[in-house]
Amino acid sequence: MTPTDGEVIARVLAGDVDAYGIIVDRYHGRFARFATRMLGSREDAEEALQDALIRAYRALGAYQHRERFAAWFYRILVNRCRSVLAQRQRRRAVEEPTADEDTPTSDAGFVGREQATWLLSRLPADQREVFLLRYVEDLSYADIAAITGVGESALKMRVKRGLEQLRQLLRQGNDD
Repeated sequence: MTPTDGEVIARVLAGDVDAYGIIVDRYHGRFARFATRMLGSREDAEEALQDALIRAYRALGAYQHRERFAAWFYRILVNRCRSVLAQRQRRRAVEEPTADEDTPTSDAGFVGREQATWLLSRLPADQREVFLLRYVEDLSYADIAAITGVGESALKMRVKRGLEQLRQLLRQGNDD
């Protein structure tokens, strides 16, 4: 029988540090996928994820709702991704501006992985974050509100604006 997150965390807190690997194995793919889509780079995503996993391990003793590990961890990961994005913006501010990359095109209205990644990268970080949590990770607005600290109505507005911007980008791509 597979142990619950709460049971695994109890083992870790009781001194079985290797049990943390069960949690990591259980969620690594899901968390890595989110971080990669949020940051647009596998290398940055893996670094952010590793840092978030270490931070979560160190804070595990203070964590109260052990059965809701994934939602709690998303908060840590989201904050780490935000930090990486902020660092990028600071770096870009001091670097020479470069020409915008061309919009990837799609055939017959199909949006491929490359174009989807490009489209998501064009959304503001706050819209991309909630869009990924809602439609890719399939979390409820209540869970997203708990993760991000943003009210549900504001989250719904971010999704609405993000969808509008995605539609506009798709229309522009089809006009070319």
